[in-house]
Amino acid sequence: MEYYRVFKTTKFIATVLFVFILLTGFQFANAQTKGIYLIDSTSKVPVQYATVQDESNSFSQISDENGFIQLLRLPINSRFLTIMCVGYQEKMVEINTLSFKEQIAVIYLKQKISSLSEVTIKAASNNGIFKTISDLDIHLRPINNSQEVLRMVPGLFIGQHAGGGKAEQIFLRGFDLDHGTDINITVDGMPVNMVSQAHGQGYADLHFVIPELIDKVNFNKGPYFADKGNFTTAGFVEFKTKDYLENNFLKTEAGQFNTFRAISGINLLKPDNDRRNQSLYFAGEGSFTRGYFESAQNFSRYNAVLKYHGSLNKTNTITASVTGFTSKWNASGQIPDRAIASGLIGWYGAIDNTEGGHTSRYNANAELHTNFKNGGSLRNQLYFSAYNFELYSNFTFFKEDPVNGDQIRQKENRKIAGYNSIYQNENYKGNLKFETKAGIQLRYDYIHNLELTRTKNRTVNTKQLALGNVSEFDAAAFYSEKISFNKKLDVTAAVRTDYFVNSYLNKLTNEVKQSGSVIVCPKLNFNYKLNNNVQLYLYNGRGYHSNDTRVAVEENGRKVLPPAYGTDLGGIFKLGKKLVVQTAVWYLWLDQEFIYVGDEGVVEPGGQTQRYGYDLAVRYELAKNLYADLDISMANPRGLHVPYAESYLPLAPRFTSVGGLTYRKQSGWNGSLRYRYMANRPANETNTVVAKGYFITDGAINYTTQKWEAGFSVQNIFNTKWKETQFDTESQLQTETAPVSEIHFTPGTPFFARLSFTINF
Repeated sequence: MEYYRVFKTTKFIATVLFVFILLTGFQFANAQTKGIYLIDSTSKVPVQYATVQDESNSFSQISDENGFIQLLRLPINSRFLTIMCVGYQEKMVEINTLSFKEQIAVIYLKQKISSLSEVTIKAASNNGIFKTISDLDIHLRPINNSQEVLRMVPGLFIGQHAGGGKAEQIFLRGFDLDHGTDINITVDGMPVNMVSQAHGQGYADLHFVIPELIDKVNFNKGPYFADKGNFTTAGFVEFKTKDYLENNFLKTEAGQFNTFRAISGINLLKPDNDRRNQSLYFAGEGSFTRGYFESAQNFSRYNAVLKYHGSLNKTNTITASVTGFTSKWNASGQIPDRAIASGLIGWYGAIDNTEGGHTSRYNANAELHTNFKNGGSLRNQLYFSAYNFELYSNFTFFKEDPVNGDQIRQKENRKIAGYNSIYQNENYKGNLKFETKAGIQLRYDYIHNLELTRTKNRTVNTKQLALGNVSEFDAAAFYSEKISFNKKLDVTAAVRTDYFVNSYLNKLTNEVKQSGSVIVCPKLNFNYKLNNNVQLYLYNGRGYHSNDTRVAVEENGRKVLPPAYGTDLGGIFKLGKKLVVQTAVWYLWLDQEFIYVGDEGVVEPGGQTQRYGYDLAVRYELAKNLYADLDISMANPRGLHVPYAESYLPLAPRFTSVGGLTYRKQSGWNGSLRYRYMANRPANETNTVVAKGYFITDGAINYTTQKWEAGFSVQNIFNTKWKETQFDTESQLQTETAPVSEIHFTPGTPFFARLSFTINF
């Protein structure tokens, strides 16, 4: 009851704050400062995240989600504005020629495929040093399917091992991140990571995102950003979905293995002028595949989105959405090498083909953005999610129960409520520029009937291992100050504090345990812009990931929030006219933690670890419309305070590379040829068992017109047999008298061809 009152109080405070800010925003409704709107000349939608500079570069601003830029700090003697945005023609306008109506002018920009020769290295924004690379990638390599969502992050690999419906396993910077333990993932400001999840801490299921609706992918690596909290050790990824649909569209896909997918997006409001200042659209997705396994996975997924974005007045903008997602599937799980070698099953066979599950997530999200006449802005967000999860797995077959088998059910019913508030402003003191960013973040999770049960064929319960209710509350505050000493050097100092309250009701013992814990995370970042072609950076920070509530209450707050300390030293370089290179050396140290193993219902200690490595990202324009990219990540992950020969971190990647060629035009033929490579890596602490690497090639070709697009894509062009996920597991087959420890794996996708057709209207 105590934590239910905390939940109710939190909702009340958040609601009062939201209403207060709404009223405050209306107070400034008639205080609009002079500004410009940047508008797409064809679709009339706002051009977001464009950079506007005057001729001396003393004024530099980025357009918001309405395409708006305040001219409050534009020097009086400025004569010209230069507007730059990936995907649009650069434009220079003479300020005296602009027609200001009620202090507002409108500038129209024309779309184009950007050339790398037009790219200049800009000072790092609050989104991080990778923004140039990120903008180029999402523009030149549009996301075509849900698996490619996370692959937009250089060096990030994913693997599926439960029939398509389970969240992917993630690998980045020498981490086996499991399903999201050390990477913070958000969509439109809503958290994707699930704390104290039935299957694993930080579980991040992105299948509720419709790929065609993704507008931006912002990311960075390391624990260096104060507004990014829990799970931000290896880095963060934040997805921004579209506020506007440029066109209505209907897309269909069909492929091998009885694969079908359909998606449609419809604008529900018609534009009434030459600037669309509001939007309401609906999008729906349905997909089905039998799958390439011998036992049909029959994976189905359905998504629906209703989203509104519009101006309440000259200073306030509201964005609101409701989304729904549901999926179900069967799975063949992980199979042991010996079962293949003996001929017991085939490469795509199963030991227990009754694995699988179903899951659903429903979200409501609302954000109010207010511009103040002093040039500052305030964002206030409320969100709510209802989430259901049920997963059946069998990792050890008949090791624990020789009669019924070792299948387990992991299940939960969760409600999440949260509030985010972020204030930003710029000020000048002499020649110094100060950029302030401060905010609070509240999140409450209530998980009903968090369950771990042994089952047989999904239908028979054989043993209850764990059952309980979890309450977890996280209140955070952060402050960041970026000081630009001149046009070349800026320093950002920041601090973040998180306070956690955890409670667990064990329904098997009827015992309630509680704990509270606090962590403070300072950050210090340096950026030095040598010229328009070179920027160097040094980032330092402390981050953390929380542990499962069932660990927190058992440890009475000790080791509940194990810290991580990181450092990045690198640079981004424009070499010649058509080559962009990003490179970094990095180090990350993590403190000891206690881990709740959701598959067994036990707590295990984890020792201190360190990782260091090197990242390289290259983008090169080979010829007009033809682009090459290459990402290389090297890491040395090790455990500390153990014998060196036993210090390997199982499944942590040590060398990965992705890259490819992309031919990109606004109309006509488009295509890409891409590869991904993961080298061999240790599967146990002594490296005596090895997880074999793989090299996979994918390709796609499209023909695009203004009204329609036809496409053909192939995954695994050379039909390579590869192991997508691998584990060194001890298991026992029904015919065996003793368990055996060896590699268990899920086979990766064979040659898989698909056709797609899209109509715009």
